[in-house]
Amino acid sequence: MSSRAWAAFVAVSILWGMPYLFIRVGVDGGMSPLFLAWARISLGAVIVGAMAWRAGVLRGLRGRGRWLLAYGVFEIALPFPLIATGERHVASSLTAIIVAAVPLLIALLALRFEPSERVDARRLAGLLVGFAGVIALVGIDVAGSAAELLGAGAILLGAFGYACGPMIYRRHLGDLDPRAGQAVPLAIAALILTPAGAASLPAHAPSTAAIVSLVVLVLFCTVAAFLIYAMLVVEVGAGRAAVITYVAPILAVALGTIVLGERPGAGAIAGLALILAGSWIATDGRLPRTARRARAVEEVGA
Repeated sequence: MSSRAWAAFVAVSILWGMPYLFIRVGVDGGMSPLFLAWARISLGAVIVGAMAWRAGVLRGLRGRGRWLLAYGVFEIALPFPLIATGERHVASSLTAIIVAAVPLLIALLALRFEPSERVDARRLAGLLVGFAGVIALVGIDVAGSAAELLGAGAILLGAFGYACGPMIYRRHLGDLDPRAGQAVPLAIAALILTPAGAASLPAHAPSTAAIVSLVVLVLFCTVAAFLIYAMLVVEVGAGRAAVITYVAPILAVALGTIVLGERPGAGAIAGLALILAGSWIATDGRLPRTARRARAVEEVGA
């Protein structure tokens, strides 16, 4: 990857290793998961939308409505509230480990939606190893609690949305300016979640820590992260960009342990190791063959 792509990779890995801690603080500080997700998305949409409008980059959106909607639903409207809800019952460190299954899900989706990809022994082995990690995590650490199982299921469903999102973006929206390509989906997701967000307004004023957490989630984990991630997906592809989930869980586990006093169990440790190993084997850090050819042609043409 280019130095620009590496810088983006490091930045997004940090920015998306942080949310699990701040989501937990926000929920524990008096904000419901739905309200927190809606407020984060709505404020992010306003900021990125203002940036896009000021830059005059909203003109190229005609004819992209269904893909903007699909991206907004899968990447934002579904995962944000699902993960925030799951964190009510699952530790922030375990949440990040479950979300680390995103590269596995992308590899699985690529078998169906990327014609150039074929099932081979390496990819099959990676998928099996990675999903064995998910099973180990759920079976050892959360199997004893129905609430934790439901929370883990909600988080895994959110991870599926995170897998669909970058594939949609790169194929159908990748030529847009990142500010336009992110502002509209954020606005769509905010509108979708408005009824739920309005119905779950906090009964009492949230704590100062919760408000600070919301500010961090909006400015850093939404606005900055989404703009940088959009550039990264376009430059290196969905599969490679999703490798941030190799790094983000490690930071999230460290933050959960140091700040929240969480103690990941044997299932979390085994699950993280298997998920990361399986993701690496299944994706091998490669772009699909057709994408590599397209990039090669672009580089020759340049």
